[in-house]
Amino acid sequence: MNSRREHSNRAALFDGIEEGGIRASSSYASHEIDEQENEKAMDGLQDRVNLLKRLSGDIHEEVDTHNRMLDRMGNDMDSSRGVLSGTMDKFKMVFETKSSQRMFTLVASFVVLFLVVYYLTR
Repeated sequence: MNSRREHSNRAALFDGIEEGGIRASSSYASHEIDEQENEKAMDGLQDRVNLLKRLSGDIHEEVDTHNRMLDRMGNDMDSSRGVLSGTMDKFKMVFETKSSQRMFTLVASFVVLFLVVYYLTR
């Protein structure tokens, strides 16, 4: 009976060690699974970061293109403003002079121009 008790004590002792060994190996397996999941998550994050980097680069290029286009438009508007200002100055000069000969020439040229356009479109 004594040997039976030793056997049961010994079995209880070794069962605890074996369970610890099993727990350790299952803990190791779950640790590997966690590492694999972390690697997958990191790969997914890296893909997202690369996508965001490409998108921000594309946005930067688009903004630069629009800025250059707006600069050209501003320069064109400035040159147009200069041309219109010169034309308006010439009109002011023509209308400020009270010369009847200039006024007659201006009215006559508008009438002739109107008649030419009228006959060409007819």
